Amino acid sequence: MSYDLIIKNGKTIEGKPIEVAINAGKIVKISEKIEADSKEQIELATDTYLSAGWIDDHVHCFEKMTLYYDFPDEIGVKKGVTTVIDAGTTGAENIHEFYDLAKKAKTNVYALVNISKWGIVEQDELADLSKVKKELVHKALTELPDFVVGIKARMSKTVIGDNGITPLEMAKKIQKANNDLPLMVHIGSAPPELDEILANMSKGDVLTHCFNGKPNGILDQSTDKIKKFAWEAYDKGIVFDIGHGTDSFNFRVAETALSEGMKATSISTDIYIRNREKGPVHDLATTMEKLRVVGYDWSEIIEKVTIAPAENFRFESKGQLKEGYDADITIFTIEAGQKILTDSNGFTREAKELIKPVNTIIGGTVYDN
Repeated sequence: MSYDLIIKNGKTIEGKPIEVAINAGKIVKISEKIEADSKEQIELATDTYLSAGWIDDHVHCFEKMTLYYDFPDEIGVKKGVTTVIDAGTTGAENIHEFYDLAKKAKTNVYALVNISKWGIVEQDELADLSKVKKELVHKALTELPDFVVGIKARMSKTVIGDNGITPLEMAKKIQKANNDLPLMVHIGSAPPELDEILANMSKGDVLTHCFNGKPNGILDQSTDKIKKFAWEAYDKGIVFDIGHGTDSFNFRVAETALSEGMKATSISTDIYIRNREKGPVHDLATTMEKLRVVGYDWSEIIEKVTIAPAENFRFESKGQLKEGYDADITIFTIEAGQKILTDSNGFTREAKELIKPVNTIIGGTVYDN
């Protein structure tokens, strides 16, 4: 048997030896040792790991926007990330233009369609509810079924104007009318209050910015404990997603949650050009390092950028190293080092372990990092 590509001398994050054979963009064999001919072979250096390709489920990468934008390959393939999900930058009126551009990227690009028809053209896209058209969202989902993987509603004061919880209620109706597709909800400053937002969310819905440091977040700042209603939502099965962003990740909130036994379900960046170039986000690897200094172990960190987002957004052939799955793989090292990490509120921690992508493999094509 001859293969297109064999990855030799690999190991999983748990330290298990692994070699992977790839044909026609798919993983076709996984074993501790593969002895066969191949057109291409990668021999990994000692202490190099591989995992399913990293998935960043909250980015902003429609380059034609002016408020939040970036370029898919700058935050994807160049950073060890094989798949990105744009989280509501575009709505039904401009998502086709985004799709046409996204197809040209090396990185796998998917989108959540904003329930407001033009997406985040302005900060307050849900202040005018006439822009929320159920039939337009349905049309986008029908016309781009392999690109649009869910819907997005931003539920914070600067976005909703005087509309309170109504935009989320509209989003839930759109979700129900479209096969209960995934819904991501952004949270921030009140109104609406977080308890009301969570009461309107269901098991499997994604709450992004879960560890923000705002008074309307999950931490009761007077008692330094996680709010009871946040625990109830977490236990109900609402997905807690990091969505770091410029203003939405706080070390103390993440550390307090962990000390009480609450862990994020998935790790994402909310990256766009400004917080990539100027910080505090930079890339997915840096966000992963932040969860490591909070106290997560590397194996669960890898799970939260592979298996978890793939399950949350129903990717049937991504997120795991399995025969028959897409040949999306991240090859990386974890090295001893020192690096100051800064959260969204200017607080710092020192990382002693640094995760560095070496190669990004997308659909069987190998890219250097």
